[in-house]
This record gives sequence, structure tokens and C-alpha cells, in this order.
Amino acid sequence: MNTDTSPPARLPADPLPRHLDLLHRRWTDALGHHHFDCAVIAAGQSRPYFLDDQAPPFRANPHFQQWFPSDACEGSLLLIRPGQRPRLFFLKPDDYWHQPPELPEWAHAHFEISEHADAADVEQAALASAAGAGRHCAWISEQPVANQHSGQLNPQGLLDELHYLRACKSDFEIGCMREATRSAVLGHEAARALFESGRLVSEFELNLAYLAGAATTAGELPYASIVALNQHAGVLHYQHYDRQPPATARSFLIDAGARCNGYASDITRTYAAHLPPAPEIFHDLLKAMNAAQLDLIATIRPGLSFLELHIDMHRRLATILTDSGILRCSATSAFESGLTESFFPHGLGHLIGLQTHDVGGQQKNPAGDRQPPPENYPSLRLTRTLTPGTVVTIEPGLYFIPKLLDALKAGPQRNAVNWPALESLRPCGGIRIEDNVLITEKGTDNLTRTAFQQVQAQQ
Repeated sequence: MNTDTSPPARLPADPLPRHLDLLHRRWTDALGHHHFDCAVIAAGQSRPYFLDDQAPPFRANPHFQQWFPSDACEGSLLLIRPGQRPRLFFLKPDDYWHQPPELPEWAHAHFEISEHADAADVEQAALASAAGAGRHCAWISEQPVANQHSGQLNPQGLLDELHYLRACKSDFEIGCMREATRSAVLGHEAARALFESGRLVSEFELNLAYLAGAATTAGELPYASIVALNQHAGVLHYQHYDRQPPATARSFLIDAGARCNGYASDITRTYAAHLPPAPEIFHDLLKAMNAAQLDLIATIRPGLSFLELHIDMHRRLATILTDSGILRCSATSAFESGLTESFFPHGLGHLIGLQTHDVGGQQKNPAGDRQPPPENYPSLRLTRTLTPGTVVTIEPGLYFIPKLLDALKAGPQRNAVNWPALESLRPCGGIRIEDNVLITEKGTDNLTRTAFQQVQAQQ
């Protein structure tokens, strides 16, 4: 059972009523389009580890959390009825093993509420209310609800419409994401300062510095932080925290975010060591990648296909690789032959919000039609056209991954590569720079860069 009884952190109170009104309109329209009289959303329950009585920290169903921005809701249910206030069936167990959750004051202004001490009572009360709301009910839940009667579990058409619409954030959601970004930036700055302190430090120490700087626990993070020194930066989802410092520090990549009221930030920075130094070419590549990422963001406008943006970054990367002398061919040839794909194997970015990799990234419309990525970019999570209110990550990368470089060296394009230069870069792992960017009517609002500027100005 979740023990966090505090109300949502730093709740932007003014935009919240407008946010809930927007949700009510979206759900009313979507339920009507798919011929449902109501919907019941389950907050969900934590699952113990296999053959164990311990469970990971509870994380609410994102559909529930969009209405109720807190994780202190385990086992609760929410009834959505067109034309009526949402009804919250709140589970508050009579328990002395864990601290029961408390209803925040703001909830009473927006929901009809009944509190229950037993999970079966929550379910029965919601079933009775749903039956009274109409014959056709949609249940949005990870698991079937007992005695569900006429309800339909997770109807795909309804979910497709809600997932597509969720990409466009309300002012409340953007406010939460700004705060999540600020918290993450405080952590990033703490980790950077430790790395640049002049002593060799471990990934474990850097991770602790991040958590302290962001004032968060590992269980509250939106995803497990990637804290990678040297060659570990070339493992895209590196999952360890070495306890011992490396013999030589060359590079540091940290991919770490934070949450506010359920909304995530996702930020990556890469640093080159000065003492002892990383290869000079790595410093140059880091500057070039940072400039290319900012230049690319400056081109973003509503109506732009994210796939076009991804392709544009590959062209820019081709120029970086040829200008630096890593590739011995023209930038045009490097792009058209697919050489850049060996250095940048993941997608340029993804939707972000209630989930780090938010849903709907490959949908073309609310009907659920998909636009899959091209065969040569299979890892691209986002292919839709950008619209105002959408928040995306822009995270170009340049990596020196042994598996990909070895395949390149054994292939027909091996003579286009300056192998001595690449061999000097392998111990550095790679570079990734990731910002969270809000699409506006006129262009973009870079939440990450703004937060870094504000935090650094206060230091």
C-alpha cells in the first residue's frame, strides 16, 4: 500500500479546474463516439515480486492519474459520467501496517467522493453506480474487475482516441512538467559538480548526488537513472552503478528525470573530463552535437512531421562526422549510404507526460491509424505531426558502440571510416543531449534549457 499521504506537490491550483473541465469534455466526446454511457477507471494495485510479500513502489494508472494527480490512490476507482461530476470511490484501509492515504482538500471541490475501508466495498459501490449510469460501461483497468457485468475492459477504440488527445497538454500539465524539469535540473547540476570536482568518483556516488540534488528517492523517479562513465555511455540503457571509480575518467553521461504530480521530465547531459583529459576530438564532438541539437530545435514548428526532424538530425550528424574527420567521405554520401545509423541507432525523441515514453507516438489520428517508422529507423517512437501543446524529447546521440563499429568494420563501407580516430573514442562511450520541448503556436518552448538557465543563475 502506498504510504504517501501528502497532497500533490506544488499543485498549480488555478489551472486545475480548467484541466479537469478539459478532461471531462474529452472523455464525454470519446465515450459518445464509441457508444459508452460511462467509464470506470481503476487506479490499480501494486504487485508483489514473485513468491514474495514485497512490491515495488506503487504507480497509478496514468488514465486515473490524469484526473487525480497523485500516487496516493491505490485500489481506488473513478466513475466518469457525461454531464455529471466524476465520482471517486476512495480506498482508505483501516490499517496499522501502512499509513493509509488521505484525501487532499482540493479533491472535494472536483469529485463526488465516498471513502471505503475495504477494496471489495470500493468495487461493489462502483459497480452499482456504473449500472445506474447506463448499460454500456468502459472499464479502464490493468486487470478485469470481478462481477464486471455489462462493462467492456479497455476498449481499443476508446483508448486510441484518449491516447491521441493526451499528447496535447493542458496548462496544469505543462506547469507540472516545468516543475519536474526544474527538480531534475537541480539533480543534474549536483551530479555535474561532483564529476567536475577534480577527484575520481564512482557512478554510485554520482547517482546519490543526483538524488540529493533533485530531492527525490529512486522510487519516485519516472525511470531508473542512467549514470554512465566512460565506455558505459555507449550502452543506451545502461543499468548499473559501479561502486568503484574508474582508473581514468574520460566522459560522463547522465540520463535522469523527475516527477511532479505524476508528470515526468527526461533529461540527458554528457560531459568530457579535463583531468586527465578525454581526447580533444571528443570535446569537439560534444560541442558540435550541442550546437546541432539547438539548431535542430530552432527549426521546429507546428505541422512538422517528427520523422522529418529525425531525418534532418541524421543529415546534421553526417556533417559532424565528416567535418571531424571520423568519416572519409562526403556528408551526403554518409547520410545516403546509412553510415550515420551505426553512430545514432535510436530515435530522436518521444512524447512525454504521464509516462516517460508517453502513448500515441505513432498514431496518425484519434481513430488509431498508425504510422510506423521506416525500416531503417525501427527504434523511432514518434512519427506523428507536431501540434501546439505537445511536449517531446529531442535527444540526438553519437555513440561508439563496439557491436555496431565491429559490424561496420567488417562491412563494405569500412574504408569510409577513420579507424584510428574511432579507436581513440571507444573508451568515451558516446554522447547524448536531451531536452524536453513544448511545441507552441509559433515554435517551441525549451523547458530544459530554461530550467538550466534559471538554476545556474541562482547558484
